[in-house]
Amino acid sequence: MSTRLLDREFLDFCLHDWLAVGEIAERATVDAVLDLSETLARERYLSHFKAGDTQEPQIGPEGVTVHPEVKAAIEEYGGLGLFGAGFPEDLGGHGLPFTVTSASFAWFAAANIATSSYAMLTVANARLIAEFGSPAQVDAFARPQIAGRWLGTMCLSEPQAGSDLGAVRTRAEREGEDPLGRRYRLTGSKMWISGGEHDVGENIVHLVLAKVALADGSLPEGTAGLSLFIVPRVLPDGLRNDIAVAGLNHKMGYRAIPNCLLAFGENGGATGWLVGEEGQGLRQMFMMMNEARISVGLGAAALACRGYGHALGYAQERLQGRGAEGASVPIMAHPAVRRMLLAQKALGEGALALCFYAARLVDAGDAESAALLALLTPVVKTFSSEMGLEANAMAIQVHGGYGYTRDFDVEQVYRDNRLNPIHEGTTDIQAIDLLGRKLLKQAEGFAILKARIAATLAAASNGFADQADALKAVWADVEAGLEMLRESDAALEVATPFLFAFGHAVVGWIWLDLALSARGKGERLEQGTAAALGYYAACELPRVNAWLACCAAGTEVLEVDPGWM
Repeated sequence: MSTRLLDREFLDFCLHDWLAVGEIAERATVDAVLDLSETLARERYLSHFKAGDTQEPQIGPEGVTVHPEVKAAIEEYGGLGLFGAGFPEDLGGHGLPFTVTSASFAWFAAANIATSSYAMLTVANARLIAEFGSPAQVDAFARPQIAGRWLGTMCLSEPQAGSDLGAVRTRAEREGEDPLGRRYRLTGSKMWISGGEHDVGENIVHLVLAKVALADGSLPEGTAGLSLFIVPRVLPDGLRNDIAVAGLNHKMGYRAIPNCLLAFGENGGATGWLVGEEGQGLRQMFMMMNEARISVGLGAAALACRGYGHALGYAQERLQGRGAEGASVPIMAHPAVRRMLLAQKALGEGALALCFYAARLVDAGDAESAALLALLTPVVKTFSSEMGLEANAMAIQVHGGYGYTRDFDVEQVYRDNRLNPIHEGTTDIQAIDLLGRKLLKQAEGFAILKARIAATLAAASNGFADQADALKAVWADVEAGLEMLRESDAALEVATPFLFAFGHAVVGWIWLDLALSARGKGERLEQGTAAALGYYAACELPRVNAWLACCAAGTEVLEVDPGWM
């Protein structure tokens, strides 16, 4: 069985040659961080990949316990300073660019997506508090997470309110003020809380969306009434806060991290401190959600690449069928298998490159990059999670009957990745964000994207002219489809197929840009990227028009009596 997690040569090429990360970080530092990450991911995360899946978190007299290797892995991660890698030095971090910390995280996600999620949530939690919290709140709640001593969560959904955050009913009652800010008592339930309770770390900092009760005792309607609160498991005085685990959700993947139903305030109210001002909760939480969406996409891409590595190794070793001389041959010799392997490479590594590109936009920090990042965030999340899952399905197919047994890792990799199209906003929510907010209402991000695609197309005339022509034609069709939807009264009802079309066209551009950058970087990289681009242009780009045709069909095809179904 192959032990490859990611293709280090491809990763280095993306960072150093394609994205020029040397402009924002020393190469020696970047390489040292990646070396450390790969080693720790293999030794501490991959080592309990299967054990964490089969020995799920349990509720006992002392609370929720997780597999002991999970705790050991996270403690070593924290001890090496990786929680704080991307934070400024004045907060106790190392000041590394987001592109570098993203590449570091990719190793851990590929090795063990469940255990890596503790850090992903904690880092995003601490970053939000550092951005919006008071200095006292930053010192009390962000710094311990940056140091890796405490862990964090995000608490949005409720049993009756999944994606509809306007339906949140968790109540916050004003209680007074102390050195940590305005204090409230919270009562309510939060569902699907990853890392909501466990025996890892000294404390858990929950960021909770709730509504402050009005004068008549009622709660405001809609999302405008949402406020954000810091609600720690253990209070500053050392007492346990009024938070209880009402149950664990048993998932098909990500099993090493507990997914909890949390009850706040069953004994008088959980103590929480307001972040910023009342009514600003959703705006603040979008910072954490958008970071998490990029991280979920990155995790999905890493899993797709890991599955591809397993399938490639298996195809090179597994003898099946006869060659021209009548001798047994590796299944790699069969065109059907090579097609699936090329598809996995094109989808998985294309997704990984897209995620790194988005991370580089974060580091750029200018208005143009921010506008383009806003446009691409739903694409990063959706293409990686949906197409990464397709790649993982093909990895199972390459393994044949062995692929769906637990003896081979691709079975679990697929189950883990299946959660990602739902995590941090489902595919349909991402589609509404892309089309409704980023394209129909705003044009700046799309104009920037078009200019960058045009620059790549202009550079591709020598050597990749056919692929450039195919990409140019596809983008013309995407623009025509968008114009059609601008005139439609039901555009958002077909937003999902449009997102698929748009995302596939974006990654076509990514592959063309990668192939141009790979020239002269060594035969394996140059030929490998050219092969992936050739496959993508011939076999993946034609899917764009199928999705656009679905958009053109409108919703008439969905008008069916439920009794007929």
